[in-house]
Amino acid sequence: MSAVWRKSSRSNGGGNGNCVEIALDGSAARIRDSKGRADATVAAPAWGAFLTMVKDDQVRS
Repeated sequence: MSAVWRKSSRSNGGGNGNCVEIALDGSAARIRDSKGRADATVAAPAWGAFLTMVKDDQVRS
């Protein structure tokens, strides 16, 4: 089955074409830059921990 990619609702806010996409399959999250199409795979528990940190405003740029 082919991955279903979703674009972040926060992507491309500056009109510069930068977009982050994610595909979830239950055991992992695949993350990619929509322009480059190269992707990285992150285990589901690590992805969940990252999302929790973002929601709690613990991630700084």
